[in-house]
Amino acid sequence: MSNVEIEKIAVTYENGNVFPHFGHTGQFKVYDIEGGKVIGAQVVDTDGKGHGALAGMLSGLKVDTLICGGIGAGAQMALKEAGIKLYGGVSGDADEAVNALLAGNLNFNPEVHCDHHDHHGEGHHCGEAGHGCTGN
Repeated sequence: MSNVEIEKIAVTYENGNVFPHFGHTGQFKVYDIEGGKVIGAQVVDTDGKGHGALAGMLSGLKVDTLICGGIGAGAQMALKEAGIKLYGGVSGDADEAVNALLAGNLNFNPEVHCDHHDHHGEGHHCGEAGHGCTGN
């Protein structure tokens, strides 16, 4: 009898959807995956931790994979150093994104970037047309 490893997939999360900017997410939804199926999930607050601390937080949660919208280069490097696989440029329903990843048909952007984080003005939201956080 073999020990099956439980994989953990985290999604930047807000109101059921993939939150559009990794560094500003207030929550992650962390899914436990066994045998290619979701066996459990929990929503975890980031407690206002910024870009740098989030990769460490995910590592502490033993997350293997992250699904998110836009993400800056520094955060991408921190995830890579933590051994966390990144699927960026994703939007829409978080549960559907995880199921699509498990089915091998997640629509993501391997070139995703957000190159003007920390310059957000009042009322600005990543994902607005022309902003570039979605990787489009």
